[in-house]
Amino acid sequence: MADPGLWFILPGAPLPEGGVEEVGNKAWNLMLLAQAGLPVPPGFVLPTSWCRAPRDPAAVRQALAAGIAKLESATGLGFGAARRPLLVSVRSGAAVSMPGMLETVLDIGLNAASVEGLLRLGGNPRLAWDCDRRLVQGYAEVVAGLPPESFDALLGKFIAAEGVETERDLDHRALRRLAAAMREHYAALAGAPFPADPMEQLAAAVESVFGSWNAPKAIAWRRLNKLDDAGGTAVTVQTMVFGNAGGTSGAGVGFTRDPATGAPSLYFDFCLNGQGEDVVAGRRTTTDNDRLRDLMPDTFHALQDAATRLEALFRDSQDFEFTVHDRQLHLLQTRRAQRTPIAALRMAVDMVAEGLIRPDEALWRLDGVDLASLGQTRFAAPVPEPLARAVVAGVGVASGPVALDMAAVERFASRGNAAILVRPETVTADTMALAKAAGLLSATGSRTAHAAVVARQLGKVCLVGCPGLDIDADRRTCRIGGICLAEGDPISLDGNTGAVYAGALPVLIERPDRELAAVAAWRHLAAQPAAAQ
Repeated sequence: MADPGLWFILPGAPLPEGGVEEVGNKAWNLMLLAQAGLPVPPGFVLPTSWCRAPRDPAAVRQALAAGIAKLESATGLGFGAARRPLLVSVRSGAAVSMPGMLETVLDIGLNAASVEGLLRLGGNPRLAWDCDRRLVQGYAEVVAGLPPESFDALLGKFIAAEGVETERDLDHRALRRLAAAMREHYAALAGAPFPADPMEQLAAAVESVFGSWNAPKAIAWRRLNKLDDAGGTAVTVQTMVFGNAGGTSGAGVGFTRDPATGAPSLYFDFCLNGQGEDVVAGRRTTTDNDRLRDLMPDTFHALQDAATRLEALFRDSQDFEFTVHDRQLHLLQTRRAQRTPIAALRMAVDMVAEGLIRPDEALWRLDGVDLASLGQTRFAAPVPEPLARAVVAGVGVASGPVALDMAAVERFASRGNAAILVRPETVTADTMALAKAAGLLSATGSRTAHAAVVARQLGKVCLVGCPGLDIDADRRTCRIGGICLAEGDPISLDGNTGAVYAGALPVLIERPDRELAAVAAWRHLAAQPAAAQ
């Protein structure tokens, strides 16, 4: 360890003796990726012990200065520099993965001088001003605690004024004006200008990410999963790579196998010319997977190769985040993929057949899965015409009354009736409602948004990005495919096809006989005396 209290994500850097408990799951896995020669941006880690104890601001600043100096040496960039500026992300990472429950701040290090330096470095004014407005918007919500809705409204105002569909369509002139407006709005709400000192930005972001360990949604997640509150989160400071650098860049989330069905194929969502939050936050429907394959075939093949190497390294299906910067692939995170019970069964059987794991290890992984009740559900034929077709994020089928918020879900649950949660976005703030609901239907979001990952882990049917879904919270109604449904009206979700139906439909269950036979054979073999084997 070159600097007191810090660990580094660099090829050849030592690994902490305390392992995952010391630096968190995210940083530990990134260290392993760097050691294996996979493409990981350089970074450093403030350990979990810093979250559990009072922090001396002066000591934190000293450690951050040492860490930044190491990154400057590794990258040839300068933090806050007017030429060749270094920007960093500040990310959380507990020992046990908590998808979407802790905070992240991107693009730390921008000010009036360094934004011009970023422009000179890449000759891309759109990137420079997009990063600037993203920094202000993200910092305002996570660090300053300002209402994100007002910044979203300001962004929406610019999109409407420019006559474009999304912020990705704004040109560099509009983005420069937007960044200035964001800074003015920040100052008006915060009562002080946006901090110009990059080290002040970094220290405040680190403190806020540490503080997110005790945020209500993080506490609720730990209660739901029976996790200890004492562990704390580490904080990873990592060199930025830019998915928002233009038409040959983007951000995505991938699973090495389908987390809903267990099928052995790459399962991913990609957002062209975007950053990671555009994918995982659940506020956008991602549609650029085919464009990645078609526009950047070499990058797509690198993604496939990375997925294969991840499984070989960890011997299990992985959930990983990645950025493509000017066709170059960078891995930002990997963790054991959450999966449905039916997917867990198929993965175990397939991995044994592939020689990736042994039968005894597969049986251990299936411990706790109720194989006797496992089955793939579908609606009995004939089915009516669907109201709409959405993107499948969690398989199976479910019927229940429409519920537009947590209070409605709880009201129906108290009557023994699991509801279908219908929401405008796919966000982790709805985790407790998801736990009591039969399924989730959302107007926006992707299959790999953090809330969709949570829904799959909870075994819920989940459909996201539903076209034409419009919710009227005041009237307690929603409109799908031209049909108006009141809260409490029955609705059915088909997580096999993506179809949304009015009314409740009868359900059939199909047993996974091939996989169950394989498990029975392993158990029979394990029960034999060693000499007989």
